[in-house]
Amino acid sequence: MAQYGCERVILCHDRRTGLRGAIAVHSTLLGPAVGGLRMWTYPEPDDAILDAMRLARAMTYKYAAAGVDLGGGKAVIAGDPARDKSPALLRAMGRFIDQLRGDYLVGQDVGTTLADMEVLFDETPYVMTLPEHSGGAGEIAPATARGAVQAIRACVERVFGSADLAGRSVALQGLGNVGGIALRLLREAGASVVVTDVDAAKVEAAVAGFGVTAVAPDEIYDREVDVFAPFALGGVIGDDTVTRLKAPIVCGAANNQLRGDRVLETLDARGITWGVDYIANAGGAIWDADRLRTGGFRAERAGAAVDRIADRMREVFAIADAEGISVLAAGDQLAQRRLTEAGHRRLLGRGPSRLGL
Repeated sequence: MAQYGCERVILCHDRRTGLRGAIAVHSTLLGPAVGGLRMWTYPEPDDAILDAMRLARAMTYKYAAAGVDLGGGKAVIAGDPARDKSPALLRAMGRFIDQLRGDYLVGQDVGTTLADMEVLFDETPYVMTLPEHSGGAGEIAPATARGAVQAIRACVERVFGSADLAGRSVALQGLGNVGGIALRLLREAGASVVVTDVDAAKVEAAVAGFGVTAVAPDEIYDREVDVFAPFALGGVIGDDTVTRLKAPIVCGAANNQLRGDRVLETLDARGITWGVDYIANAGGAIWDADRLRTGGFRAERAGAAVDRIADRMREVFAIADAEGISVLAAGDQLAQRRLTEAGHRRLLGRGPSRLGL
């Protein structure tokens, strides 16, 4: 907890349903902690706990850098969502979330669906991601993809002098809920795209629907393209893959893309521009949070906020250039400024707001 700076970590166990999980609240300086519920087959229980803390910290920086007054949190369930997930297990998790009384609001993530959020909603009002008929903003994947493409535009502008994607080439890794939508947006913008995914059916659908080229998962790193776009799980850029990249830009919606402390140094040494992941993939979080603003959810307002991700990325580049620091350090600095200001407000007795859910 000290390493990741978490305010609170709750371990969750329910013998009747087999629930084993954790809830990490990283920061409530800006407001209630918000983050998705991830269900994944973790090798060891400690891996689930560490993943929750790591992802919660990323959510804090994501909201802070995006200018959204919410904190960062994350919940995880250890298990195979295809085999182990059940309404009873989700309701048990919902009861643990409810015990936090609004310090943590749960959303959709890897291994959970919008329908799962409705099950949680039966046990707790502290659910962020909900379908429109339950008062939510609906699916967030389209907004995440939209924001990531805006981030790609900012990176392309930095490297090539124009944000226009027409004629640019992209290696898209991952065709899940977000990657599949990003593929459509990139093709509509005139980019040529090479795709890969571990799911052969998704690859076949992409080739048939968009006329793209497909390669095996391990071959995607070697493509000579303008943009390498990770849209799968995190940790895909490590010491074993960073030297294989032939793209001058790495930008996509995957979380925690860089594996190891030296990877960013290698990217910098090779002159590769990295679109900081927690800024590039903030679109869904920004879209979802709009329902907490005055007047409730408004799609036009939320979409405009998502599109401003390009401006945030440009701001990060400007800080990095002006201060001679990495883009990651610049993104952290942008986020930390707002967190520091919030800390000062709390010392003055003006703490974060709490939602009347």
